[in-house]
Amino acid sequence: MIILDFERIWPSIPYIIEGVKVTLAYTSVSLCLGFLWGTLLSLFKVSHLNILKWFANFYTSIFRGTPLLLQLMLIYHATPQLTGYTISIWEAGILTFTLNSGAYISEIIRSGITSLDKGQKEAALSLGIPYSLMMKDIILPQAFRNILPSLVNEAIDLLKESALISVIGGADILRRANIVASEKYLYFEPLLVAGFLYYVLVMILTLAAHRLEKKLKTA
Repeated sequence: MIILDFERIWPSIPYIIEGVKVTLAYTSVSLCLGFLWGTLLSLFKVSHLNILKWFANFYTSIFRGTPLLLQLMLIYHATPQLTGYTISIWEAGILTFTLNSGAYISEIIRSGITSLDKGQKEAALSLGIPYSLMMKDIILPQAFRNILPSLVNEAIDLLKESALISVIGGADILRRANIVASEKYLYFEPLLVAGFLYYVLVMILTLAAHRLEKKLKTA
């Protein structure tokens, strides 16, 4: 018979909830920076310059072809060895999540760009619209509207993957739940609280995305 003892961890639940701020900080900052970096990489991938295409595709293959945990460990532990700079947990997490997310977002945006009717691009160029303005004002806005669900999925994945920061000592939700578990010698209850918090965050993000998608459809 399974007996849950939440009374023993009840005083520690606010401590676990404090980790929400840390989790959201890693997710939001990394997502914004990853979106900017991914947008640039996607433009490289549809560029006429082969060197830019090669760089973007090679970069994406590296970050999509290796585990995120390995990337995090390399950046956190290898940076001091290679550069002499003692990187902080915050810097290592943001850098890793940004570089990794940028690779996936670049593929999402690239697919959004290539899915658009080529006639729009040809018409814009025939009218003498500069390539940069065409991408900024015509192509990218339409692509972003089409790929919004995929971007939301990437944001959700990043939110959950941010739990890896606990491996190097980041005081996020999972790290705090593990600390409480070690102190109370109870693992199921604090981890269940952590799982519930992640679930709530994902549901909030999903609902917000649905509302935004509806607004874009009616705009």
